[in-house]
Amino acid sequence: MTSNLSPELEQLRAEIAAAAARMIAEDGADYGTAKRKAVELCVGSKRGGGKIRGEFLPDNAQIEEEVRIYNELFFADTQPARLLHLRRIAAEIMGELRQFKPYLTGAVLNGTAGEHSDIYLHLFVDSPKDVEIFLFNKNVQFELSTSPPLKTSGNNEPVETVSFMYKKEGVHLTLYETDDLRGSIRAASGKRAERVIRADHNAVLALINPEDNQKED
Repeated sequence: MTSNLSPELEQLRAEIAAAAARMIAEDGADYGTAKRKAVELCVGSKRGGGKIRGEFLPDNAQIEEEVRIYNELFFADTQPARLLHLRRIAAEIMGELRQFKPYLTGAVLNGTAGEHSDIYLHLFVDSPKDVEIFLFNKNVQFELSTSPPLKTSGNNEPVETVSFMYKKEGVHLTLYETDDLRGSIRAASGKRAERVIRADHNAVLALINPEDNQKED
């Protein structure tokens, strides 16, 4: 698709994406925080602290591609092993949580995970309490938080996230209603809703062992 932006704005958007990617790869910043700080850095230095409209900003896909490039340039000797380690941990957790229909999402799935990345899973449950009781019975110490409901969901209730440490890695379980699994899970991003790519246990195992196409029993 041909861009309607001027060469100057295209260059600025590319610089913002690259700066945000560096913060994500180096410091483990989330995309929203990294983009905001990158705008302050790039726009502030070029326009005396002025602002640019949201449609001129890089989207997450552009930033994600810049993270891949940054990892290849500066972490080629360590990032692949780190990614594989996190995927193996994720697969292990997903096996334990099989009854809650776990799906992997985020950097560990898309391949950009680095030293500071956590594991993000989506679970689909009749009641969040079922997951809490399961973890409690496993002697897992966890913390609870909530986030706004998905814009594409008819439910207006906040979405619960359960967070804990597993083998020294941060794990976050976002607990959606079972009915949400039937549709497209979308994450609110400003005024737009972007589809969240996710993978089930078999798909994650295939990422770890591409040559092994065996299914779970």
